[in-house]
This record gives sequence, structure tokens and C-alpha cells, in this order.
Amino acid sequence: MPNPDQPTDTDAAPGHSDLAPDRVRRLWHLLEPLHAVLYYAPEAFAEAAALGYRTDERWPSYFAWRAAPLGAAGPERVTAAFYSFSPETVGRYVPAVWDVAAPDAVLAARRRAVDRTYRALFGAKADAPELAEAAALTRRAAEAAARDAADGADRPLAAANAALPWPDEPHQILWQAATALREHRGDGHLAALREAELDPVESLVSFAAVGAASTGTFASRGWTAGEWSAGRRRLAARGLVDDDGGATEAGRALRAEVEDRTDELAAAPWRALGASGADRLADLLGDPWVTVLGSGLLPAENTLGIGRI
Repeated sequence: MPNPDQPTDTDAAPGHSDLAPDRVRRLWHLLEPLHAVLYYAPEAFAEAAALGYRTDERWPSYFAWRAAPLGAAGPERVTAAFYSFSPETVGRYVPAVWDVAAPDAVLAARRRAVDRTYRALFGAKADAPELAEAAALTRRAAEAAARDAADGADRPLAAANAALPWPDEPHQILWQAATALREHRGDGHLAALREAELDPVESLVSFAAVGAASTGTFASRGWTAGEWSAGRRRLAARGLVDDDGGATEAGRALRAEVEDRTDELAAAPWRALGASGADRLADLLGDPWVTVLGSGLLPAENTLGIGRI
């Protein structure tokens, strides 16, 4: 995940209620690794193993960690909330993950995993005042995201994470707030994809077509070669991809619209900070962001297109 884009739009006045889309996307770029490291950290796998999950692959703990705020959700609900995973892939793990451990036990272990992971990564900096300040700002935005999710919008993962009690320690607050915000953005992204009439497999095919990541990277979502090809044919019929599977001008324009719409739908929580607060948070997140990326735990290429969109 390369360095996030620097703001280029004209700055709003400090405390202004609106934020330029580049600030919204930049904060996502900074927070996403702080959230996602849980799915790769050895400390998290150790906690998952203690619950009884297999750790020879990351998916049992991934589905448990991420879906636990929804309760003992069945495969249909998880498939809808996660969107890009094939129903067959989800069905291999859900609801079986709840036979290993109940959601409340998973959430308690998740908190322990975050504590261990962040302390291993950040050492004494986990207790530094700068991280506490970053946690407080991120929590303020996450609480605004909770209010946005409660307003009736279709944000299942955001609402579920927002309903969880807050931990006491700043480094755990930071992770929980980052998670609530990334799920708020993710829920909005799914709404943008549906507005663009891109079904789950088409959303991945069209994303690969604009070079967000290689086709092989998206294989983790479990779609068969036949399903991928069928999605490509549907996009070709709409004039969105060419014969080689690359994006046409219309395809690139549609994907740009999806990302812009995602930024728009993700902006509300950050208005609670204003431009000056958002910029202060971005500065504070720089050091932990570099630490997480420098750990080598995260894959160099990701299905979210960070660094390419």
C-alpha cells in the first residue's frame, strides 16, 4: 500500500463543516491498514487458535472477527454484508464459525488480539499521548458514523460495530474506531456499486479491468472461472470492458463515479472533525501507518485498490 495521496483541493477554512473528497479518501488510506492488520497478525492467529479456529488459512478467523458484531449471522446475511465474496466461499465458513465460538467470545478474543497486535507493533508508542490524541479524534468521527448509521441508511456492518461498547485503552479505541469507520465506508461503497448496477462479481471484474489489482488477487473472493467470465460478458454487453477484459472509457468513467460516490457517502463522519481536525488526525496517523506497513504483515497488493484508485 503506497503513500496515500496528499490533499490537492483548496483547503476549507478550519472547522468548516464540509471536507474535500481527497481528504475523505486519504483518511481511509491511512486507517485501513490499522484495521486490516488484525487479519494477518500472528497475535490474532494465536487468539483464534485458542478459541479453536484453524489457522492454516486466514479465512476462519477472518469471517469470525469481521462478522461477530452481527451476532450469529447466517451465510445469507454475511454474504450480503460482505458482497464481494461468492456465496459458496461464505458458506464454507458461516455459520460453522459460530459452532467453534459464540460471537460474544469472538468479540472478547478480538479485543485481546488487537491489544496484543498493537503492543507488538507499536511498543511503548501504544501508550504515547500522540496515539491517544489520534484515538480521540478517530472516535469522534466514529461516533458521528454511528449517528449516520442510525439514521436509517443501509449500513449493517457500521451499525453493528457502532453498537459495541468502547474499550478503555487508547490503542484499542483507535482500532475500534478505525473499524467502525472502514465498515461505514464499506457499507456506502456497496450502495454505490448497487447504484451503478454492478453485482458482486461484476464489481470485482470491473475493478480488475481498471487495474485496481490483478485478477489473481481477486481470486480470494472465491468466484469460479465460469462466474468471472459470465460477469465479464455482462459488462462487455454494457460497453464497460473490451474483448481483452480491459476497461473501456465508459467502464473507467463508471468506476470513477463509484469511487467518487463512495467518498461522498463516507464523508459525513469526518465533518465532525472539520478540515483542521481531519488534517491533524492525518498527521498523527502517519507514524503508526508507516509502522504497520513496515511490519510486512499486509500483502503488497490488495482487493481494495488502495494506492491505485
